[in-house]
Amino acid sequence: MLRGLFSRNEPGRSKGSLGPRIPRHSSAWAALRKHLASESHLRVLDVGPTSPANVHFLTEGGHGVWMADLTTEALKGIWERPAAEPGEPPIFDTASFFSQNMDFGGRAFDVVLLWTALDYIPEALVEPLIHELHRAMRPGGKLLAIFHTKMTGPNTEYYRYHLTGTDAVEMQEAEKFPVRRVYTNRNIEKLFSAFSNTRFFLAKDNLYEVITTR
Repeated sequence: MLRGLFSRNEPGRSKGSLGPRIPRHSSAWAALRKHLASESHLRVLDVGPTSPANVHFLTEGGHGVWMADLTTEALKGIWERPAAEPGEPPIFDTASFFSQNMDFGGRAFDVVLLWTALDYIPEALVEPLIHELHRAMRPGGKLLAIFHTKMTGPNTEYYRYHLTGTDAVEMQEAEKFPVRRVYTNRNIEKLFSAFSNTRFFLAKDNLYEVITTR
């Protein structure tokens, strides 16, 4: 039985073209997969376009799944308001955005699959989103995030990540979104300063992988 939350407008469904799936070894996913296998009845929030593979994998493991395509939704442009002063960046309506896209009925999550969202969303949404996710997670909950080390070049396209029963995830290009910023390790630690622990996994393809614990 599918246990999840989808809005009337199905925000988790991307309208962009999807490319072929490319297997990629992920040390962070390998660690999180073991955690998921050792527990049952966890609540998982998957941030990305709807992935039947992810729904199947997680529900087969006995977990509840909620999906929210926050990156695609945040980049629609409908949440930004004119800046108060000329030359300043637009104001992002975080209250309306969270109300429309992150109303989980008071549920708290054990696992959040954030993927690369923080590299693509508007700057004004980054810290409020981390705060909102922290608030929506149970103590001890784990969040997986991936960060680019370069603004352009290979593997900087916006990918949907599909889970597998191995130590690999399958990358599938979903949209032509550009990387907006690159974080250092210190930047990432600062972003998740409210969390109790942040673990880094080095990769060879210009990506940082992170698991941070609530």
